[in-house]
Amino acid sequence: MTATTTPTSPLWAPDRRATTTGILLLVTLVAFENMGVGTAMPRIVADLRADSLYSWPFTAFLAASVVGTVLSGRVCDRRGPTLPMLVAPALFCVGLVVAGLAGSMPALLAGRVLQGLGCGVQMVAVSVLIASVYPTRDRPAVFGAISAAWVVPSLIGPTLAGLVTEHLSWRLVFLGLAPLVLVGVLLLVPLLRGLTPTRPDPADTGAAPRRGLPLAALAAAVGLSALTWAGEHPSLGSLALGAAGLVALAPALRRLLPRGTLLARPGLPVVVLSRALLGGAFFAAQAYLPLTLTAVHGLSPALAGVPLTVGSLGWSAASWWQARKPDLPRQTLLWIGLLFLVAGLALVTFVAPTWGPIWLVYPAWVLAGAGMGLGTSAISVLVLHLSEPAQRGFNSAAMQLSEMLGQTLFIGLGGVLLAGLATAGAPTPAVLILDLAMAAVAALGAVLVATRATP
Repeated sequence: MTATTTPTSPLWAPDRRATTTGILLLVTLVAFENMGVGTAMPRIVADLRADSLYSWPFTAFLAASVVGTVLSGRVCDRRGPTLPMLVAPALFCVGLVVAGLAGSMPALLAGRVLQGLGCGVQMVAVSVLIASVYPTRDRPAVFGAISAAWVVPSLIGPTLAGLVTEHLSWRLVFLGLAPLVLVGVLLLVPLLRGLTPTRPDPADTGAAPRRGLPLAALAAAVGLSALTWAGEHPSLGSLALGAAGLVALAPALRRLLPRGTLLARPGLPVVVLSRALLGGAFFAAQAYLPLTLTAVHGLSPALAGVPLTVGSLGWSAASWWQARKPDLPRQTLLWIGLLFLVAGLALVTFVAPTWGPIWLVYPAWVLAGAGMGLGTSAISVLVLHLSEPAQRGFNSAAMQLSEMLGQTLFIGLGGVLLAGLATAGAPTPAVLILDLAMAAVAALGAVLVATRATP
């Protein structure tokens, strides 16, 4: 497929400015919604009288995102990113309106499903659009900007959503974003009209048909949802549910990931696997960091959130730095990012005991955030670089699914450890083991990338 823009145009040149702005605006709005809805959810379930279903809006979003991710990859490979880039914001926008006007939990869940579908479709379509429009040398800058677009909402999204919920209405957390989604789409329309979809050459090995993807996507959605529920509700029954989720996931992943991913085969499979190891290790440790700071060291919830903000700043700074170094090998940056994450996770384990120096959490999470800033952008660039044009959608979807799987498994592991070895009031034994395990996971990723990331 071809675009009407000049291939060598810089990121913010006049002929690219609207495209870059539109992409970043749509990504930022999805990030704001993701970060803000957690803050508003206690008030939402209280107003809808659905306290017992507190986790369902998150689970519904996750399951729908999985389905949207897989279907978007298939459509992008067959017809290009134009249709998904138009459909995704429409689904997300309608979902925002439905959730914002919801008068019952079923209506809210319907809105969350639409939002999840839109988010899943958009994540993949954006990657394929970047590969179609931006030359290889500009892609690190684009992905660095996208990474920053997620970091900014993590800094102010929860606080802003809390203020809106407290002083105005939780409905505005959804409805307030809808008009901006339309602005993002309008900015991309001129570019999308200029894209010419091309069908892959049947002789291209990348165009080999992949059967059963919709069914595999549904199985993956059910499996990941079961694992998420099991991690959030540790018990003997939920353990059985988690095992059933793994049974559903196993055959699905064989179809949804590049062959050899779970075996860490060299090249693209290792790069896709590294997304699960990198993101899973970071977000699993981060999920239990505020609990450690409040329960072990007695910090207020506001102060316990400061290290997360500091980590986001490290993430943003590293993303900005790597974008200015397009000639550095992305394998090297990914390896360095994983090593930074290992160092940050190793340091943060000293914060888990009561005798641990609490100040250590700040440099630890700066390192961990910087590792994510280097690693996530490098993986996105590598996946496109190692993909045949006819496989960019499938492989971009696999990259997103890999991170979802890693986060779900490792955060769930933290829940199991907390339920079996500690309590929310005294989480030290569980957090120590989890942080050390996540440091080992990141170290494994560094070894695999150093030895197998180059095909």
